[in-house]
Amino acid sequence: MAEPALMAMSGKQTRKKIHSIQDLERVLAGLRSEGRRVVHCHGVFDPLHIGHIRHFEQARKLGHVLVVTITPDRFVNKGPHRPVFPEELRAEAVASLECVDFVAVNQWPMAIEAIERLQPDVFAKGSEFRNKADRTGAIPLEQEAVERVGGRIEFTEDITFSASNLVNRHFQVFPKEVTDYLTGFSGRYSAQTIFDYLEGIRPLKILLVGEAIIDEYHYCEAIGKSSKEPTLAVKSLTMETFAGGVLAPANHLANFCDRLELLGMLGDRDTKEDFIDQRLDARVRRRFHHRADSPTIVKRRFIESYFFAKLFEVYEMNDAHMMESDHDAVYAMIKEHIADFDMVIVFDFGHEMIGPKTVKLLCDEARFLAVNTQSNAGNHGYHTVSKYPRADYFCVAEMEMRLDARDRRGDLHSMLGQTAHRLGCQAAVVTCGRKGCLCFGRDEGFVQVPALAGKVVDRVGAGDAFLSLTAPCVYQRAPLEIVGFIGNAAAAQAVTIVGNRESIEKKPLVRYIEHLLK
Repeated sequence: MAEPALMAMSGKQTRKKIHSIQDLERVLAGLRSEGRRVVHCHGVFDPLHIGHIRHFEQARKLGHVLVVTITPDRFVNKGPHRPVFPEELRAEAVASLECVDFVAVNQWPMAIEAIERLQPDVFAKGSEFRNKADRTGAIPLEQEAVERVGGRIEFTEDITFSASNLVNRHFQVFPKEVTDYLTGFSGRYSAQTIFDYLEGIRPLKILLVGEAIIDEYHYCEAIGKSSKEPTLAVKSLTMETFAGGVLAPANHLANFCDRLELLGMLGDRDTKEDFIDQRLDARVRRRFHHRADSPTIVKRRFIESYFFAKLFEVYEMNDAHMMESDHDAVYAMIKEHIADFDMVIVFDFGHEMIGPKTVKLLCDEARFLAVNTQSNAGNHGYHTVSKYPRADYFCVAEMEMRLDARDRRGDLHSMLGQTAHRLGCQAAVVTCGRKGCLCFGRDEGFVQVPALAGKVVDRVGAGDAFLSLTAPCVYQRAPLEIVGFIGNAAAAQAVTIVGNRESIEKKPLVRYIEHLLK
C-alpha cells in the first residue's frame, strides 16, 4: 500500500498539470520556442476509459508535449444526466495519466478558440472521427483552425469505446425498466431514422397560433412570519423575464424549421413589444392582434430562491369576455394566412383569443391541425380539448385529459382513445410527468413511452416543447413510438431549464438522442 506522503505528493503533481487556457498560452509558447512539438487533444472524457488512455498515449508519440482540454460542464450536450463527473474531477483524472503533460478546462463549446490560443503542431482525434463523423460539425472547423495556426490534424488508431454506452449500461442513469426500454427501442429504430424525422421538419411551412404571455420569475428569500398576521414574509432578491405562451414554442421550432410564422395576441397597452422583439427568434415571422382595453398577459411567479420553490402566482390580464370586434380581427388574421401553411399548431391557453368562430375556422380550413388546450388558474378548468370538434393531433397533460372526460380516476386509455376517435385524430398523446407519455394512433393503437428526464429543475414549458417537436413528426406519419420518444427527449431537456430561459436547440437534442441509444 502506498505511503500517505507519496500519495499526497502524487496528488500535488497531478494538480500542477492543470492550468487555465491563458496560462497554457504562455507555457506552450515558451516550449515551442525551444523546438518542442505540441500535440493537443480535446473532448468530454466522461467517464475516462481505456479507449481515451490509448488515444492519449498514441497522441503523445506525435510530438514532445501533450496538452488536453476538457469540455466544461455547461457545454456537455449529452443529456440532462451528463456529465457524470464534473469538470474539475474530469480534469484531475486526465492529469493523473503519465503521458499527459498539461490539462485545461475549455471556456467555449468547441475546441476552435482553444486551438487558436494554444497553437498546437498536431491536433489529435480518435479514429472514429476519421471520416468527420461528428453530428456537431466540429471536425471540419477544428481542422481549419489547426491549419490556420500552422498545424495539422491527425487520427490515432486503436480500440474505441463509447463513453455513453458505458454510462448507459453501468452507471444506473435510469431505472432498470427505462434502460431495458432504451435497449429495445434502439433495436427497433436507428438514431438516423429519428434524425431523419427531425430533419424533415425543416422544409415544412408551419403556422403557430396562440396568446403571447410574459413570464416573470421573482426570486425571494423567506425571512419569517409577519409579527401580527399569519403571513409569510419574504425578501425580494432578483427577477428574470421570459418569453412564454406561444412565443416559447416559436423559439423552439425556429431551430428546426425554416418557414415558421406566428399569429398571436397582445394587449393594446403595456404591450411588451420591445421585450418580445428582443426575445423572439428573428427567424420567426410574427403578426399580433392587440386586444382592446387589455394589457399583454403577464404571469408573475414568486419563488423561494434557495429551494426553487414556487410560492404563488400573480396574473396581469383581462379575463373578461373578449369583444366581438377583437374576435373578428383574430378570425380575419388567421383566415388571411391559414391556406398558406402545411400545418397549424394551436397553443390555446384559454385566455379568450380563440373563440368559437375561430375554432370552426381552424377545424374547417387547416390542412393539418395540432392542438393543445391548457388548463390553468386563468381559465378555471373550463377549457379542454373537446372545445375543438376536429384535430389531426392533440397533446394534453393527464390532468387535462381527465378534466375533459370529467373522470379523475378512470382508465386513461379509454379516455384518450374515445376522445381521439371523437375528434377524428390521426394521433393523440397524454403526457404523464414522471410516468412518460401514453400515445394513441388510429392505425397503431396504444404505445407507452417512459420519461427520459434526469434532473428536473422546472416543469414549466415541458409540454410546449413536447408538442412543438412531435406535431411535425405526426404530420410526417412517424411511427407513434418515435413520436413519443422525441417528445420525451425534448421534454427531458426542457425540465432542466428555468422557465423559458433557453429554447430547445437541434444539435444538443440530436446529441442527447444519439447518446441515449448507444
